[in-house]
Amino acid sequence: MNIEEAKHHLTGPVMSLRTAFDAAGEIDFRAVRRIIDRGVTGGTRTIMLTVGDSHYDCLSDDEITELTRITIEQASRRVMVIAADRYCSTERAIAFAGHCKALGADMFMALPPDWAGSCTPLSLAEHYAAVAEVLPVMIVTNRFIARGIPFALETLGRSFDLSTNILAVKDDMGGTFAQDLCMRFSERTAIVAGGQKRNHLNMYPYGCTGYLSTFAMFNPDVAKGYWKRIETDDVQGAARLIAEKDAPLFQYLQTIEGGFDAAMHGMIELYGLGQRHRRKPYHTMTDEALADLRSFLIQIGLLD
Repeated sequence: MNIEEAKHHLTGPVMSLRTAFDAAGEIDFRAVRRIIDRGVTGGTRTIMLTVGDSHYDCLSDDEITELTRITIEQASRRVMVIAADRYCSTERAIAFAGHCKALGADMFMALPPDWAGSCTPLSLAEHYAAVAEVLPVMIVTNRFIARGIPFALETLGRSFDLSTNILAVKDDMGGTFAQDLCMRFSERTAIVAGGQKRNHLNMYPYGCTGYLSTFAMFNPDVAKGYWKRIETDDVQGAARLIAEKDAPLFQYLQTIEGGFDAAMHGMIELYGLGQRHRRKPYHTMTDEALADLRSFLIQIGLLD
């Protein structure tokens, strides 16, 4: 894969896979397959596994490996698949990247450990570069939030100096950092806004290619509508759609007991993809909360 191919697959709405569970807390792989198919038919060019959305903190290494295998199998080369690791040492990350490559993954999101600020920009850059020798790497800037903007920019610069196979960055920091990220590195790598259209719109003029889309999984028409406005340079229309759909939804999701992810899993059930359950000790939406969420989605035109 080269940079042009990476940018192509990471242009527009990108679906981050939310792992579905049954009432016993086991991964519901049939629901996972339905979710992947919804994203593919809805127009995403990439299915992305992530530590957060894919619930890696609650999964065993064997479950992460199986989820990766099922995702690649169900995607069936229709879209690019980005595998991910979870706080692995360099040696373990290299080994898992090799396994993901053998399964058919196209890219690898590396999220190294950094407990107590134990890494330096150079040691992280060396980590990314070593993994990139096995499989093209996506860096996620979530790793830099606690370390600050200068640390993040230095690490990225050193990483790109060491490897030409770091082909993507997923940004979770936002704000002016996201703009600086695009201005400095968008010619060198594909850059994806980590969730919500307003974050993408903040970065779009500076070279951001795509964004993680909630609606790619639940209501692809909304994602397509936003992207059509971007493609036609209708920035005001894109902003109106954010004001009418995204902003009210995410404001509401923040009020849900158990956090926005509890509501996202409620939406998995409301859109007929699986069940609302999350693995304990995470909170699962009550019947009453789910009914309220249904009413709200109908109210703002996101659910029939």
